[in-house]
Amino acid sequence: MALTPEMQAQVDMQAAIEANRAASQAAQEATRAKIEALRIAKEILVENRRTKTAAEAVDIDDADVTNFAATLVSFVNS
Repeated sequence: MALTPEMQAQVDMQAAIEANRAASQAAQEATRAKIEALRIAKEILVENRRTKTAAEAVDIDDADVTNFAATLVSFVNS
């Protein structure tokens, strides 16, 4: 039994809504994963700096954190 045009339109609309919801959820999860990677990278860099002597220690900047976070993410995804 074929669907009426109205029923088919409802099915298509529901599929589009579900696809949009899934894409939004995936984007939110990707953002959450990036934030978590940044938090972990910061903690690791701060702890590594803390264990060095004053002469060896260098300041940690945002580029250090983001680069280390990218390294962590690529390691996890490999």
